Amino acid sequence: MQLQKKTALITGAGKGIGKAIVIALAKEGVNLGLIARTKADLEALQASLKIAYPIEVHIATADVSKKAEVDSAVSMLKEQLGSFDILINNAGIGQFGTLMEMDPEQWEHIIQVNLMGTYHVTRAVLPFMLEQNSGSIINVASTAGERGFATGSAYCSSKFAVLGFTESLMQEVRKFNIRVTALTPSTVNTELALNNGLPIGDEDRMMQPEDVAELALATLKLPPRVFVKAAGIWTTNPQ
Repeated sequence: MQLQKKTALITGAGKGIGKAIVIALAKEGVNLGLIARTKADLEALQASLKIAYPIEVHIATADVSKKAEVDSAVSMLKEQLGSFDILINNAGIGQFGTLMEMDPEQWEHIIQVNLMGTYHVTRAVLPFMLEQNSGSIINVASTAGERGFATGSAYCSSKFAVLGFTESLMQEVRKFNIRVTALTPSTVNTELALNNGLPIGDEDRMMQPEDVAELALATLKLPPRVFVKAAGIWTTNPQ
C-alpha cells in the first residue's frame, strides 16, 4: 500500500504503542483519526502533528468497551476524514495477578476493553471498507496471545481471543481486498508493562513502542496480494 494521502483510524492513540504508530504514519503523509479516553493526550498530540506534518489530524474521545461511544466517535471521524483506508486496533489494558487475586469485575473489564473494544471499533469501521472494496486492519495483540503465563489469565485470554478474531475476520473479508493482520510483540516499554505488576526483567533491553510502529508500517506496505495472519517481534529480553 502506498500510504501518502491514505486515511487511518488509530485507537489508544494518546500514548505508548498507539502514539508511536500515529507518529510513524504521520511521517508517511497519512491523514489521521485518533481515538483515546484522555482528551488532553489527544489534543497535545494533535497540536504537535499539525505543526510538524502537512496532514489532517482529527480526534475523538471514547472508551472502546462502550459501543455507543465508539459508534459516535467513528461516525464523527468518518465525516471529517471521508474514508478509512487503515484501522489500527491498539487500545488495550492489562492487570496482572493470580486468578484468585483478581476480582471478577477487574478480570471482565480487561476482556471488555481488549476483545470487545476491538470488536466494537472494527464493526463500526468495516462497512466503509466493504463499500470501497479495500482496506487494512491491524489488531495489536501480543505473544501473550500465543502462550500463557502465570498471573496473566485475563490478559492472555483477551489476546488469545484477539488472534482468533483476527484469523476469522481475515477469512471473511479478504475477498473484498481487506487485509486483517495481528501484531504479536512481546513485552514493550510502556505504562502497561511497567505499572501493572507484569514481570519484565531488564528494562534497558525491553522493546520500545517505536519497534512495534516499524512492524505496523512494514505490514501496511506489503503488496496487496500478500495476506498474513500474524506478524510477531520479540524483545531481546523475552519474559
